[in-house]
Amino acid sequence: MSGDSRPTSDAPALVRSLGVWDGALITIGSIIGTGIFITTGDIARVLPHTGLILLVFVVGGLLTVAGALTYAEMGVLFPRAGGQYHYLKEAYGPLWGFLFGWASFLVISSGGIATLAVGFGEYLGSFVPFFSTKNVLLRLPIGPWTWIVSGGQLAGVLAIALISAVNYVGLREGAGVQNAVTVLKVAAMAGLVCFGFAVTAPVKSDLFAPLPSPPGSTASALCMAMIPVLWTFDGWYNLTFSAGEMRQPERSLPWGLILGTLGTTVLYGVLNLVYFRALPVSAMAGTGRIGEAAAAALFGPIGSTLVSLAVLLSTFGCLSSSILCCSRIYLPMAQDGLFLGALARIHPRHLTPSGSIVAQGAWSALLALSGSYEQLYTYTMFVAVLFHAATGAAVIVLRRTRPDAPRSYRTWGYPAVPIAFILSAMALVVNTLIEKPGVSCVGLGLLLLGLPAYVWWRRQSSRRTTRVS
Repeated sequence: MSGDSRPTSDAPALVRSLGVWDGALITIGSIIGTGIFITTGDIARVLPHTGLILLVFVVGGLLTVAGALTYAEMGVLFPRAGGQYHYLKEAYGPLWGFLFGWASFLVISSGGIATLAVGFGEYLGSFVPFFSTKNVLLRLPIGPWTWIVSGGQLAGVLAIALISAVNYVGLREGAGVQNAVTVLKVAAMAGLVCFGFAVTAPVKSDLFAPLPSPPGSTASALCMAMIPVLWTFDGWYNLTFSAGEMRQPERSLPWGLILGTLGTTVLYGVLNLVYFRALPVSAMAGTGRIGEAAAAALFGPIGSTLVSLAVLLSTFGCLSSSILCCSRIYLPMAQDGLFLGALARIHPRHLTPSGSIVAQGAWSALLALSGSYEQLYTYTMFVAVLFHAATGAAVIVLRRTRPDAPRSYRTWGYPAVPIAFILSAMALVVNTLIEKPGVSCVGLGLLLLGLPAYVWWRRQSSRRTTRVS
């Protein structure tokens, strides 16, 4: 690459056109995927008490809100595209921002997009069998390894390509599709809640039944249950990546995060109450797709089909918001000379980070086709939580290192709120280290691969700067 990748004063720039409504819908859309239709069953296996299941969802929602309140202060302080990249860079130095962006592109964000895309294909296969993950389209032996491509993977790649193309041609187009799908999926979930409360409950409520004993086992089960709950809320931070495109970010970013996380917490709570009316705890613990099972118990087979359609819509919406927001991470990295120069490009007519959108879409599609996206994503989720803990601590670091920086918004409940968020993230880190030490080590290894890449890009950037000067 030649020339400086940093934007000049007359270069095209991102347009600030997202408001509070967009921010709240993007946050909701980023959180609600397939999780809420699955994880309650997983939680019931370790925590067989409906009152405690509801409690962990409420606590998980409050911790997510704590994270939103914490990130909002940094988003207002650095209202630029890239979110966590800037927060880590400004608090700890450019290496930490780079490592976050490196891990995001390599697996965290791209692997998440691939996982959502193939999940979309799996549910689409319920209605169009050609796109089923069980429909093998290609089986190619490559040495000791066999590359298999299913209809679900193909559907995922097509979904990634379609959404990436929409986001390429304009922010309003990308946000418009995301907002419309989010409104539809929230309406579908609200309909399930309303009709779920309207019909006669086949199961008597046991929210206030005596707690299981001994107390020590209950405390341990609560800790184990918090892990899938917090994963179900994952994605709440995506809006910060698009801070550079928000109107009045000092107002729209905090309110978008807060309204989005609070709204999702309420929706998750009432949806679980519907599950409790439909199925006993023993039945919940025995099903992987609790949303469909509960709808079948309440409304019959047609209810299960309608929930499958709602999950399909929900997954597509979550994929749309992820592609919209995560593509903004790599733009500032490239503009700082710490990533591929082509990713620093803002389209002169569409005013979108076109290079980042194309690169993210291509790499996510390759991960989806590789069939190894879930394993890679699992490896780096440990690293993602580490970055969350470091980002939560960054608000405390920046309060001390930049006390006079203008802050039109300050984290409510500081420092208790950031500390609660940091402790919850660290608890997940410790749990992963104990339960999956091998996965944790592989995740750290993938992260450390970024060190030589960082050194190389820093040298390249220094050479370009020397030539220009």
